[in-house]
Amino acid sequence: MFTPHTDAERNAMLTALGLHSIEELFSDVPEKYRFPELKLPDGMSEMFAREYVEGFADANASTKEFVCFLGAGAYDHYIPAAVDSILRRGEFFTAYTPYQPEISQGTLQTIFEFQSLICNLTSLEVSNASHYDGATAAAEACITAYSYFHEKRKRIILSHSIHPQYREVIKTYLCGIDGIELVIADQDDHALSDPRNVSKFINDDTALVMVQYPDFFGRIYDFSDLIQEAHQHGALVCMIVNPIALGILKTPGQMGADIAVGEGQPLGIPLSFGGPYLGFIAARKELVRKLSGRLVGETVDENGKRGYVLTLTAREQHIRREKATSNICSNEGLLALAATVYMTLLGKTGMQQVSDLCYQNAHYAASKISELRGFQVLTSQPFYHEIVVQCPLPVDHINHHLLEEGILGGYALEKVYPEMKHCMLLAFTEKTNKEVIDVLCEVLKESNHG
Repeated sequence: MFTPHTDAERNAMLTALGLHSIEELFSDVPEKYRFPELKLPDGMSEMFAREYVEGFADANASTKEFVCFLGAGAYDHYIPAAVDSILRRGEFFTAYTPYQPEISQGTLQTIFEFQSLICNLTSLEVSNASHYDGATAAAEACITAYSYFHEKRKRIILSHSIHPQYREVIKTYLCGIDGIELVIADQDDHALSDPRNVSKFINDDTALVMVQYPDFFGRIYDFSDLIQEAHQHGALVCMIVNPIALGILKTPGQMGADIAVGEGQPLGIPLSFGGPYLGFIAARKELVRKLSGRLVGETVDENGKRGYVLTLTAREQHIRREKATSNICSNEGLLALAATVYMTLLGKTGMQQVSDLCYQNAHYAASKISELRGFQVLTSQPFYHEIVVQCPLPVDHINHHLLEEGILGGYALEKVYPEMKHCMLLAFTEKTNKEVIDVLCEVLKESNHG
């Protein structure tokens, strides 16, 4: 291994840090975790190493062989072959937006197109180049609102029906901000209570109200009245949205929301064991200087030729680090390109078709599952493509039975909502058609008899 630093250089750096040894750098790490023993096999040739690793890979259940009804934030959609074909072109696959943007016009153009498509999808005016994932985009929205009010408004209100992992990421992001008040609305009520009850927590110190649409349980609510009430108190509203659902549902901009964030994984990005994924954020134009991350703008050069540039970079920490209100957020450039290609290929009509298929399949499934003895569909409100099902047996038991039949079952809600015992969150996409839903119902019926 090549080590670039000399002993003298290392000693100089340690002295500057007030340390006497490299070991002191790791003093905060519990001693038993510092140098774990790695149980690795003996060295082997490339041929045998490949077979060894492929043996582990073959043990995985893939959505190529299994029918997937597992959602809860990551969804098994069909990805057109053209997405991967374009994505793997050398000029895209190896490129990264440099700090000399004039030499990467192609990359900047694709980011600009991504931003434009997200604005169209959400009916909002500005979007940035992307975030790491939906959860971090939601956290950045909280910081955007906090900064917009010059840190004078301290209250951030989250609906109880926001994805639990999003709530945890937001808590982590905000825990270092002195005086900020993070309120989880109705967290002591039943999980399926109306998320619009968040309105009773709004006061004149509220910077942001955040709701999910459709919510974690797949339910659809019109938040127009809630948004209007929040605005009467001077607060901003952020909606966490499913981008596929916006193909047929009323958009955040149409409801009057100030910010929309979400997970871009459904837009042509494979499940990939949970990542890497793509976060997006869009907002009203007045918030543009408080948005984190990169923003690409369209302009013309001295000859009148169209070009693209990183713009409004004064809001980034590499310009005014001590005064910055946003983080330096590397955009998920390659995944943003995948989403751009996907949305462009489908177009407005195609997005509507995919969205409608998800909706119709979920409603067909709800009607069929409600006929099964011992199973009850608890989702009574209008819903999109996920439903909550009360099962007669523990969800893990039913999922094990489904797995034996080549089916990846739903998410066990009891893991994060203890009161929802034996409740399963099932997701349906354009890939789970009526035929496979009928098979699901047959296997569910068998699991109750087993």
